Amino acid sequence: MYKHLFKLIWNKRKQNFLFLTEILISFLVVFAVFSYLTYYYKNYTKPLGFDYNRVWAIGYGGGQLSKNPDTLSIFYENLNKALKAMPEIEEVSFSSPNYPYSDSFMSAGLSQGGKKFNNISDFHVGRDYQKVWNVGLVDGRWFSKEDLVSKDKGIIINETFSKELFGTIKGAGKLIGDFDNKNKLKIIGVVNDYKANGDFVPGNNVMFSQLDTAYLKYTSTLLIKVRETADATFESKLYKFMATMMRSAVEIQHVDEMRDARNRETIIPVLLFIIVASFLIINVALGLFGVLWYNINKRRGEIGLRRAIGASGNSVSYQLVMEAIILATMSLAVGCFFAIQFPLLNVFDIPASVYIIAILLSVLFIYVLVFICSLYPGKQAAGIHPAVALHEE
Repeated sequence: MYKHLFKLIWNKRKQNFLFLTEILISFLVVFAVFSYLTYYYKNYTKPLGFDYNRVWAIGYGGGQLSKNPDTLSIFYENLNKALKAMPEIEEVSFSSPNYPYSDSFMSAGLSQGGKKFNNISDFHVGRDYQKVWNVGLVDGRWFSKEDLVSKDKGIIINETFSKELFGTIKGAGKLIGDFDNKNKLKIIGVVNDYKANGDFVPGNNVMFSQLDTAYLKYTSTLLIKVRETADATFESKLYKFMATMMRSAVEIQHVDEMRDARNRETIIPVLLFIIVASFLIINVALGLFGVLWYNINKRRGEIGLRRAIGASGNSVSYQLVMEAIILATMSLAVGCFFAIQFPLLNVFDIPASVYIIAILLSVLFIYVLVFICSLYPGKQAAGIHPAVALHEE
């Protein structure tokens, strides 16, 4: 049976070339779509590592403040106490401008065991930063005031980075060099992985450093966690208070709204790509349906002869569907050859598992598409009366 099908396909190779090309193009398009969807879905299912609800970010200009480190330290300490005294505020922390969803990035480098690690997200944070974001500790502890005067500067890293550095050994308490390995840094804690750039973007290696007196003059961001009672009236009151204290322009942003905006930046292009790909796949499906229908009309004599010598309608339908499946398999073999190069060459620095899953889903999708497109023409072929078909010939 299958030998006969391959012979028929080979004899009609010129007519089947369009069918093979359409399947190949469809597979490559579907592979791209499923690669995107799989990649973003896998990122989405990973936990954020913090709680963004009821967190407000206050940006200000500190140009009018004193440049004296001691005076500035006292000023910020009093500001911190004044804000915490407000009943609508739970926690307060100063921060570098690269807090989650802020479109700001600061990087650092570290070295360990002769190996250098680049592009580590570097966050300069206050001691209450963990409480504002509810960051979970895996090992060790958070910053304390004593860490500012310790011999080795204390840092906190995320769990994945700790495993990359030390494997299964706990990272808390270990010493690590800066990028040039001239100074030693002490890892005092390890936190959960931290996705600061959106739900659909993978988390980066992260390093937290405590804000010290010398860095205060560069600080222009204040993070607060408000209570559920905080409303627009309180926001207006807070704005006036901060503008008076900082003697500069103030901007208050709700982090949950920033998160939604960041996620839209990822979702909208993907949706547009899916819509364009869907139109292409629909056109290809209509083309496959038309090619199969044309082939059946060209082969009415062959089908009528098979029916005349005793072939059942189901066997005729089965033959046409199987021909389409075999042709699809030939195109998929070529398509998979190109698709498998992506995980082998580590294209776009995406995990190989994403491409493997996308290939499997694409193959399944193409088989279903071809089966559906060939089912109705096959059924119509099964209904051809042998006498009518032979009379037409």
